[in-house]
Parts: sequence; C-alpha cells; structure tokens
Amino acid sequence: MSKPAQTAITPTRAEDYPEWYQQVIKAADLAENSPVRGCMVIKPWGYAIWENIQRVLDGMFKETGHVNAYFPLLIPKSFLEKEAEHVDGFAKECAVVTHHRLEEGPEGGLVPAGPLEEPLIIRPTSETIIGAMFAKWVSSYRDLPLLINQWANVMRWELRTRLFLRTAEFLWQEGHTVHATADEAVAETKQMLDVYARFAEETMAIPVIRGEKTKAERFPGAVSTFAIEAMMQDRKALQAGTSHFLGQNFAKAQEIKYQSAQGQLEYAWTTSWGVSTRLVGAVIMTHSDDDGLVLPPKLAPQQIVIVPIYRDDAGRAEVIAYCESLRDELRALRYDDEKLRVLIDDRDLRGGDKVWEHIKKGVPIRLEVGPRDVASGSVFMGRRDRSPKEKGPVSRADFVATVVGTLEEIQSTLYQRALAYREEGTARIESREAFEAYFAEDQPGGFAWCFAADDDAYADLLKDLKVTARCIPLADNEERGRCIFTGKDGVQRIIFARAY
Repeated sequence: MSKPAQTAITPTRAEDYPEWYQQVIKAADLAENSPVRGCMVIKPWGYAIWENIQRVLDGMFKETGHVNAYFPLLIPKSFLEKEAEHVDGFAKECAVVTHHRLEEGPEGGLVPAGPLEEPLIIRPTSETIIGAMFAKWVSSYRDLPLLINQWANVMRWELRTRLFLRTAEFLWQEGHTVHATADEAVAETKQMLDVYARFAEETMAIPVIRGEKTKAERFPGAVSTFAIEAMMQDRKALQAGTSHFLGQNFAKAQEIKYQSAQGQLEYAWTTSWGVSTRLVGAVIMTHSDDDGLVLPPKLAPQQIVIVPIYRDDAGRAEVIAYCESLRDELRALRYDDEKLRVLIDDRDLRGGDKVWEHIKKGVPIRLEVGPRDVASGSVFMGRRDRSPKEKGPVSRADFVATVVGTLEEIQSTLYQRALAYREEGTARIESREAFEAYFAEDQPGGFAWCFAADDDAYADLLKDLKVTARCIPLADNEERGRCIFTGKDGVQRIIFARAY
C-alpha cells in the first residue's frame, strides 16, 4: 500500500472537515478562543482580512449614498418589547445587564451592588435603539431617505460556538435606512443584496445565490428577508449576508413618522442589512486546502511575500538589497486600484519554515531569493492556488511585467474552482423519495432545487434530515410545479441544504 501524501494540516478535509477547519485557523494564526466563554480573540492576520473586508464594503456603501454613525451597545429592555416578533426571535439569545457598580463582598471578592431601574440588553442587533433615534431625526419627507450604516460588535448568547462562524460576540456592520414609500424601501433592500453579492463574488471569489428567505427563515419582525447563500467544501450552505425589508413594523413600534409633501403625517418604511466576521469563515471553507488557508489576492493582507535566503552576513547584504529594490518596484504597481501589498520576511528563521508559514497563511504569491537569484536577475516563485511543489525560477523582469496578471489569474481561478464545485454539488430534486435519499446520512448532500410550498407542512421532515430551506432563488426560477412534499401545485423552486 502506498504511503498517503503528507499535508500541512491534519486531519484533512476528507478525514474530519470540522476539525480541519479549526486546524486551518490555528495554522494560519487567525484567531483563538478567549477566556470569555464563546468569544474569540482575532489575531493580527485574521483581523487584517476583516479590515480588508471592511475597507472594500465601506467604500461600496458610500458609493450608494450611505454614511457611517455609531449607536449604543446597551439597549433598554422596553425597546425590544415594542416589536413582538423581534423580541420573540432574539429573547433566548440576549445577554442582560441587571446591575451596576462592584463592591467588596462579605467573604472577599467583588459583588454587584446597585440594581438597574430597567435591565439593559447587550445589542443582538440594533433596530430598536436606532429606530428610537430615527424617530427624532425624521419629521418631513425632506429628511428622507435616511441612509445609515454602523460598524460594531454585537452579542448573541450562543451555546454551541465555532470561531468566526458562530461566536457569542462578533463584529459586523448593520445598515439601517428610512424611506417615504414601500417601493423605495424594497429597492434599497435589493440594492444592498446586490452589493453583498458583488463583494462576495468579485472580492472574496465566492459564487453566491441571491434569494428570498422562506417565511420560517425570515428575520424576526421583517416583511421579507433576502440573502446570499454560498456552498462550502463540505457541501453545506453558509448564509453570507442578509438584507431585510422591514415594512412599517419597526416604524410603528418606534413612531418613525414624517409629514408628506401633501401635508399628511405618514409612517415611514425601513430596512436593515448586515454581514459579519462570518465572512472570514466563508473564505476559509470555500478556498482553503489540506496545506492551510488560501486567500484570494484582493482580500489577502499581503499579496506577495519575499523570503531572502542566505548563508552568512556577507551574502545577506547583497540579497536584502536585491529584495528591497524588488519590493519597491512591486509596490509601485497597482492591482484592483491599489498598490501591491508586499512583505519581506527577514526574520531569523529557517527559509523553509518561513515559506511553509506563508503557505499555511494563504499568501497568493511567495518568492524565494538567494545569491544565485541575485546573480541571474531572477526569483523563485510559488503560487498558492497551485501545489507547493509547483514552483520554479522566473526572471525578475518577466515576474514584474506579469505579476498583476498573475494575481488576477489566481483570483479568477479560485472563483471558477468554487463555482465548479457548487455546480457539481447541486441537483434538481423532483420527488420526496429522491429528496430523502439525497440527504441521507451516508450521502454528501448539497444544494437541492425543489418545487416546494412556502409553509411548515414538511418542517418535521427537514428537522429529521437536519436540512433547512436556504432561499427562494431570485434568478432562473420562473418555472412552476407541484410541491414534492404536499402536492400543492403552482409553486416555485426552493433551495434546500444542510447549513452552518
């Protein structure tokens, strides 16, 4: 029997996908669990990825007319109680502050001293507190539309946590807007869904499906919820962004009214939309392999890492000078409307160790430069979208001339690879029997496109199979048929999958 190929990450994806995911995070030095149960510490390389997500998305938000603001972390309990569906949806996830001030206890240690007049909720989401402010800011149709975003942290008391995918505290952005008409609010909801989809596909290289959530999966208090759904390498779905048309529900709960051009006092129409650090988890699970993290160049904190290789101080000076001039030459180039991000790694470590560290951290292009490369005017190049063994010499001039195209090729390769995987893992299911067979325990599952009624008549079956309705696709879904679960005629296709 032949010996299995060695990989940097054990176990491999095929052996134990959930543990592989945790080991990729560890090997890439992205994050670790904190002393606070269910929370994470995001380390510099992981946070740099999040900063790039923030930077690109923030620019897209501002291009569509939104501005940033900040709202309180603590929300009065009475605010959540004003919107019944909303409080029902989040009640079990709320962390509650009931006291202020600590003092020394009778047996030593610190004890809470003063109870609050009203408990405060650490925000699970901010519709209610932002709505209270919007009610003060909006009085006339001239104040509309009001287009606000905030970058913040939130807390949801999760019992089963996993780094980046589901933690008690996480980072995100939440957009909140106010409009004069339902049509304007719906247009805003769909516009932001498109922003998320373009970001996912163009920057993260993750193909997504735009769709509307079923009634059971709708955001608490929303009239309709739209989402982008992505397939991970274990064929599970990941909800990568949501956009909600809230109708007038929150406006009525928070008294957000405006005087129309005709002089009538009207309730406004509102939306909310958000993505979170879950996107880092999406990148990991979409692109990474059994040697570690794989990053699309547009998102990578460093797009090129140069590793100097030398034996002594005399050789070092020549090699470092060559690397520095190469770095400066590369930094003068632009990719994706920005200067190239280039790092020289001259730490006092073995060259091979440094190379493997950058492979595991997902750097798109790595260069090794030694005295022979200096003498020949070349570099030794490896690409993260290819096997670590696929590396070789390239003339410096040719590398510099083609590097921007190479980065774009890597970006495109990762997207096309993920798209092909999703297509391979997608099936049109035409009967309940085929559905149950597709999601049997010994089957990989995937995205099942099925004619299905949007009701809870088959909820028990989905629960037994550990499957959820992911979305009603917005595109390529004009066909109508008979529900495979209930026999109801004239229904659309719904995508079902196991999910994170």
